[in-house]
Amino acid sequence: MKRIFVLPLLAAGFFLNAQSIGNSPYAAFGIGDVKYDNTTDVNAMGGISTAYIWDFNNNFNFSNPAANKNLELATVKIEGTNENNFFKSNFDNANVTKHSSYLSNITVAFPLSSKVKFGLGYQPYSSKKYSVLNKQTLSDGTVKAEMFRGEGTLSTVQAALSYQVSPELGFGLRSNFYFGNLYDINELTYSTAELINGYETKNKIKTFNFTLGSAYQKKLQNDRRLTLGATYTFGNTGQMETSYTNSTYYYSAGETKNNVSIIDQNFSSDKNLIPMEFSLGAGYGHDTKWFLGTQFDYKKGETIQFLGQPFANQNSYRFAAGGWYLPNYNNFRNYFSRVTYRYGAYYEKGNLSLNGTNINQFAITGGVTLPFENRSVNRMSGIDLGLEIGKRGTLDNNMIRQNFINLRVGINFADKWFVKRLYD
Repeated sequence: MKRIFVLPLLAAGFFLNAQSIGNSPYAAFGIGDVKYDNTTDVNAMGGISTAYIWDFNNNFNFSNPAANKNLELATVKIEGTNENNFFKSNFDNANVTKHSSYLSNITVAFPLSSKVKFGLGYQPYSSKKYSVLNKQTLSDGTVKAEMFRGEGTLSTVQAALSYQVSPELGFGLRSNFYFGNLYDINELTYSTAELINGYETKNKIKTFNFTLGSAYQKKLQNDRRLTLGATYTFGNTGQMETSYTNSTYYYSAGETKNNVSIIDQNFSSDKNLIPMEFSLGAGYGHDTKWFLGTQFDYKKGETIQFLGQPFANQNSYRFAAGGWYLPNYNNFRNYFSRVTYRYGAYYEKGNLSLNGTNINQFAITGGVTLPFENRSVNRMSGIDLGLEIGKRGTLDNNMIRQNFINLRVGINFADKWFVKRLYD
């Protein structure tokens, strides 16, 4: 190639560090705030990936590893995300704004043959980065302060293989390796005492699971296409090792703990970390001109430890719709005729239910794919821009409502590799 978490919603407020992965108090529960969300172009269409086969030859679909029959070029993608979150709570009329920017995706993919395609990718899967302080003055004048904070990132490395059984039908397999450390810490202090009582949960994660995919695309009359897709993610090979430490200490010189006294320690392991999930999708479009798709995702709830206590995530589901429009990919006199315009929306019934209130999410999305060059109808390389505007949570029951504006940018370099050049 040439080129949270509502336990502390009774608190006076919360604060989070900027320029880090994760900015939501809802990240306190489970494995944190899930960041894995496809590539920039797919996200700009509401996340419809299960029945999405790109009409051109320079894009690899990791979400459904079966939907890659048109890939003919080696591709490298590098993507970044900028999150802008605006939190509001009716408790004490709290308003907080937080920002985060991070590298969100690196992938490489190429055809092994006309029927077999292969891809490797890295993404942050989830993150914890929250801090909530709750202060209370007791009847004797003593000030009780309770701090809840968390940190850590869970990342995933993926390898995907596609096989085209026939021109219409393809199957695929993706292996997913998750690794990282996640921490939840609860610290209790009194104005009349020097020592802090701290309870720390550390989750060390190294685990595999697998995604099976299928995709069917039928050519219809007048260059129309019908696309159907399904994926199923299953299995947990590996485990999450969890350690709990209850101790007393005090801080000196910043974050250095001194005079640490262990009160209690426990250890456990669990394989039920990344839940089973499946996805169904359908799409209809005109070859190289437009596409419209819908998708339904379901994810099974799991129970994991939070500050030494079991916490049950609920079953969740997601509805999405979106697509793309390309005016004229062969018009080299008008650049904007060769730009792909993307649009979409989704609604997600989340896996959190706190104080009897579901934490759901809704967003509208949009974006463009800008080609780099004029020299080929293959649309080899380009830049993807995406915008996501939405809401998570509610103001009911002293919860936190999270409005967000997320910006995504990705660069896709595509060319032919491993091709022997012929000279006269």
